[in-house]
Amino acid sequence: MTPTVTPLTGTVGAEITNVDLRNDAHWPVIRQAFVDHAVITIRAQTITPEDHITFAERWGKINVNRFFTPLDTHPNIAVVLKNPDDTSAIGEMWHTDHSYDTDPAMCSILHAIDLPPYGGDTCFSSQYAAYDALSEPMKTFLGGLSAWHSSRHAFGAVTTDHEQYQGGRLHNADQATQDALHPVVITHPLSGRKALYVNPDFTTHIDGL
Repeated sequence: MTPTVTPLTGTVGAEITNVDLRNDAHWPVIRQAFVDHAVITIRAQTITPEDHITFAERWGKINVNRFFTPLDTHPNIAVVLKNPDDTSAIGEMWHTDHSYDTDPAMCSILHAIDLPPYGGDTCFSSQYAAYDALSEPMKTFLGGLSAWHSSRHAFGAVTTDHEQYQGGRLHNADQATQDALHPVVITHPLSGRKALYVNPDFTTHIDGL
């Protein structure tokens, strides 16, 4: 079984077929597909929570989201849950996971367990393409700026009356104390490409403006 990587759009995302997350020989293909396409999807995997953690640890130390309720038996796995009667979903605004951390996670690994027959899609956009589309004067201007990112307004005490906290999908509001300053334009450590590193969910303001 030889893995095959098929791009899904012209700017971001690829699907990998004929692949097994548990197969050590397939890891180089998976990693390179991530470097090349930023988002990868791998379907029809039969994995245990232990397999999930082993795969995550291939990328580096696990940075589990402290605000999501963890899986009872495996605290290194966070549960992203939406019940049929919930009126909102977690992470509905455009965002980059963990941008409020001083050392953000390299990537997020989502394992879909129970999906609706239609709708509920998780959408992705290319911050490479966003940067590439800027004029040269704007690239120069933004290249010298940094922006503040924070978890306070998204997960802090001011949000505890929201449905996600009341329903038990989120917790640890008192730990939403992270503030981090990152360049507005970053160079991805694996691909070497420049990308905009701001988002409307966690970025609060550009330093000095």
